[in-house]
Amino acid sequence: MSKEKGRILKDAEAGDPVALARALVATPSVNPAVEESGTGEAAVAELTAGWLRAWGLSVEMSEVAPGRWNVVGRLEGVGVGPTLLLNGHLDTVGVAGMSVEPFGGELKDGRLWGRGSCDMKGGVAALLAATAKVARDPLPGVLVVALTADEEHASLGMEALVRSGMRADAAVVCEPTSLAVMPAHKGFVWVEATFRGRAAHGSQPDVGVDAIEHAGRYLTALGALRNRLRAAEPHPLLGHGSFHAGTIDGGSAPSVYPEVCRLVLERRTLPGQSAADVMDEFRAVLDELAAELPELEVKLTQGLARPATEIPNDSPLVAGLSAACAAEGVDPTLAGMTAWVDGAFLNQAGTPSVCFGPGSIAQAHCADEWIDPAEIVTCAAVLERFSHHFLQGDRGETVTDVFAEVG
Repeated sequence: MSKEKGRILKDAEAGDPVALARALVATPSVNPAVEESGTGEAAVAELTAGWLRAWGLSVEMSEVAPGRWNVVGRLEGVGVGPTLLLNGHLDTVGVAGMSVEPFGGELKDGRLWGRGSCDMKGGVAALLAATAKVARDPLPGVLVVALTADEEHASLGMEALVRSGMRADAAVVCEPTSLAVMPAHKGFVWVEATFRGRAAHGSQPDVGVDAIEHAGRYLTALGALRNRLRAAEPHPLLGHGSFHAGTIDGGSAPSVYPEVCRLVLERRTLPGQSAADVMDEFRAVLDELAAELPELEVKLTQGLARPATEIPNDSPLVAGLSAACAAEGVDPTLAGMTAWVDGAFLNQAGTPSVCFGPGSIAQAHCADEWIDPAEIVTCAAVLERFSHHFLQGDRGETVTDVFAEVG
């Protein structure tokens, strides 16, 4: 072990937020469902479990799928009080095509570089650093640290956590938000449209039916839906719903009319919009197109769907976290998370959750992924302050009070 690595690990165990982040980035945890060579979360789960045990938390590791691990640490308070859950995911996307060393954990030019530095090992480091400090000063209530597997694919870890009965009075999901408090996030629905044509020699237009052309006509017709979505009343934090074509494939050769074309669409949804609503939207456009194309034959199939969720902007959780931001010199900003996050599972299970963490979502998954280490330090300080107040039963000022003070 090099001296530098030994120093980083020593500082990490002491709760230093930047050292924690560097050690996490240096421990590969690529999701094997995203990149075949990925090793999963086992190594980083062992690493984080060791830190949590060293800080006095009771720790349970659970294998939610072969080689895929959750870590749950629990810090019991000295009296009766609320339960606060701090959450982050341990897996990352793949490393193919990266322009920086994926697992170097290098500090250079005021940035921490590497896969997962932004999404979301910086956030995990911040919540761990906050936990290390809270653990030194016993408080009422219960602090739960839930580090989950597979967020980058199917959220097996969070599904298992919620299914186990995990509940809390509030949760902070430390995804990259640039230190904005995000009480709402979009959901998504994947829809596969399979178009059937009739295979024929390219010289026989009277026989062949072009499935690819029909898919193209459908995409064009969907422009009307796009216009309706843009014209609708926007969500105050999330703006408008949207959709795009994610993948398309079909045909067998240039000289053959394509018999099949498969199109996968993704619809980003707002709170209150269901998967059934989305399917109705896409079917309605197909019905209109069918009146123009008698030979149109298509099947719509719903794929993976995740709900959009939100909690009230004036909730005690939002107010308390905003107050902690202001106290640590961070302008308390409310925004919407355009990506889907595991907090949806918590909200649906009855645990109010918000997103709040270091780093910008714009850096997530990039070839040169990086994070500003100063944001990790600040996030840790905000989470520590918020945790102290929350666990003591102080739910903070109202949001109106917080913004009046800083305004």
